[in-house]
Amino acid sequence: MKWIIGFYGVQLVILILLIILSYLIYDRRFKKKHGKQVPKGFVRTNEITIDPTTGKKLVIYFNPETGERFYKED
Repeated sequence: MKWIIGFYGVQLVILILLIILSYLIYDRRFKKKHGKQVPKGFVRTNEITIDPTTGKKLVIYFNPETGERFYKED
């Protein structure tokens, strides 16, 4: 009986940890790569997108050295 409680207890702890990590990491890559000031080394592209959550227009910039993209609020 104890091993059954331990087995499901370990799975519950792992599930809770995954939920917490997912919440902390969720959409962090996009959020830190947009704003009002373009970092050095980024070149404007012809791409424009609309953020579906806020409805704001975003102009896409590209860094040819690193391959990173930056989204500037327009």
